[in-house]
Amino acid sequence: MDRSLRAPREGVAFGQAIFAKLDTLPILSIALINGFAFGGGLELALACTFRLSVRGARLGLPEIKLGLIPGYWGTPTPAAADRRSAQIILTGRPVEAEEAERIGLLNRIVEGDLLDAGANFAREMTGYSLCALGLARDAVHRGLAFPLKDGLEIEADLNTLAFQTADAVEGMLAFLEKRKPVFRDG
Repeated sequence: MDRSLRAPREGVAFGQAIFAKLDTLPILSIALINGFAFGGGLELALACTFRLSVRGARLGLPEIKLGLIPGYWGTPTPAAADRRSAQIILTGRPVEAEEAERIGLLNRIVEGDLLDAGANFAREMTGYSLCALGLARDAVHRGLAFPLKDGLEIEADLNTLAFQTADAVEGMLAFLEKRKPVFRDG
């Protein structure tokens, strides 16, 4: 087995770069979990904006059982910052969907067809300005990485940017005119 530092570090950097692309897509992403999401599979789901699962799915980061730690996306994500979520990293214990939802690893447990549920979930955001959705997601991600005072500065900066968009003008006009806005994502 290669025990040099270079190969594992390059592999981790490659995986993190791929997951970072998913995390920074200009559109929101939804992971649909049906069955098991362990190790890199869960880390891939954590890189998505939202995670939905069927009841009975199992999630976990079992790397500790191999003498390792998650390397792609499992430890620095907002969900992992919660001590209850950190417990699955430190114990390697898998959790059922219900517990995963309680500790913030899942956004929602769905009944019925998972693809239909994912499409319905996405429709909750359809029609909103993609620019505003992206700025809001950026504010949340960046705000969680800093103390509250700094997070509020980030929020203020991104809010100011949102006010400069054509979509903001359309949204405010539509509100005043009591009609549904037609965003053009600009």
